[in-house]
Amino acid sequence: MTCDRLVCANCAGPVSEGRCPVCRASRARMQQENPWSAITPAALIGLLVALLAVLLVVEHATA
Repeated sequence: MTCDRLVCANCAGPVSEGRCPVCRASRARMQQENPWSAITPAALIGLLVALLAVLLVVEHATA
């Protein structure tokens, strides 16, 4: 789970912005529990597209 869509119950702001101590503590705890939580879905899609591009280049070069 990423913290970019979570809303803080204390300040009603996005947890990813870290507006209050509760937000900052929650964000730090989530990052310690799962270091991959900082990766957004858009970044994952970009990595997947890059991997597919590399695979196609390697396949074309070996053919």
